[in-house]
Amino acid sequence: MSKQSKPRLGVAMIGYAFMGRAHSQAWRTAPRFFDLPRAPEMTVLVGRSQDAAARAADQLGWAEVETDWRRAILREDVDLVDICTPGNTHAEIAEAALEAGKHVLVEKPMANTVAEAEAMTAAAEAARERGVQSMVGFTYRRVPAVQLARRLVAEGRIGEVRQVRAQYLQDWLADESAPLSWRLDRASAGSGALGDIGAHAVDLTTFITGQKFAGVSGMLDTFVTERPVSESFSGLHGTGGAERGPVTVDDAAMGMARLESGAPVTLEATRYAWGRKNALRIEVSGTAGALAFDFEEMNVLHLYEAETDPAVAGFRRILVTEPEHPYLEAWWPPGHGLGYEHGFTHQVVDLVSSIHAGLAPSPSFEEGLHVQRVLDALERSAGAESRWTPVHDHSRLPTTDGRTAAAAS
Repeated sequence: MSKQSKPRLGVAMIGYAFMGRAHSQAWRTAPRFFDLPRAPEMTVLVGRSQDAAARAADQLGWAEVETDWRRAILREDVDLVDICTPGNTHAEIAEAALEAGKHVLVEKPMANTVAEAEAMTAAAEAARERGVQSMVGFTYRRVPAVQLARRLVAEGRIGEVRQVRAQYLQDWLADESAPLSWRLDRASAGSGALGDIGAHAVDLTTFITGQKFAGVSGMLDTFVTERPVSESFSGLHGTGGAERGPVTVDDAAMGMARLESGAPVTLEATRYAWGRKNALRIEVSGTAGALAFDFEEMNVLHLYEAETDPAVAGFRRILVTEPEHPYLEAWWPPGHGLGYEHGFTHQVVDLVSSIHAGLAPSPSFEEGLHVQRVLDALERSAGAESRWTPVHDHSRLPTTDGRTAAAAS
């Protein structure tokens, strides 16, 4: 089916910084490498400054520019709203877009508070009754090696899950002279390492194991309490030209948890791990083996099978670049690895396929709400001397391999 004969999907993207650039690349690329059932059109880019947004739209490939997101979501040529703004704006924009009958993709973490995430989930459930879909952007789920890990656990290759170790390690704030940004401001970001990268560690654990969290015991630390104020941060937050400003979020988050099955989990998220640039790591140990993944080696999955002859036993390095692996049939010959941006492309593929088939995409707002409740429980535990804190959650996790039936077919 040619692009001209496919039904269009007009997209409005709100925000165009780091995540906006990644999402733009995905909207451009997905229909050129995958046979999508609908034709995405990069209809309008939304930003506060007309001139800056126009420059970004020209560079990133968007047809038009708006400075008011409310106008953008009411446009008749917009079918989907892609939210790439700081967390404090997610709930208002998402709820308004769903009410206007627009499908929604929102970056993680889904919101800054559980109350916001609950309201968003209720709005998404109501919209789904009208055929309007929504999804949270946990793109690391779309890494082929992560998809393979999920499949191997579901197939019982490592037996019953006994223990999980999940980490997300970065070092971009280890330098104490690094300036303030919105990610260090609680009013904008909601939390620091906990929500920014800890959310990914939580979501990857639930995705690969297929289990929710039952409870957590947590600890938060802020190592540098003041940082230089950049000109852009000063203008946005009205700090009056102050040379230094307060850091109001955590720099590192650590926790011990249990899954629904009782399996223990250790969690760590820090932006102070010198030498670790983007080390999202997970190791799952089971009754019959183990698997391990590190995003800094994203095309590789390590698998240990306990029944192997002890004389030759060890973790087996699987290069996840074969056409039999998830998503790889659309890309390069075996051994030609994928990169960070491909997860966003796969996200578009699954989202568009779900919308066309009338299926609820995953991760749903329900799943995003569960992650939010885990983060909230960990933060409350940290404020109560690491007291064990249950995660009260009745949301459902998908029973598939993480891709929609339409995308997998």
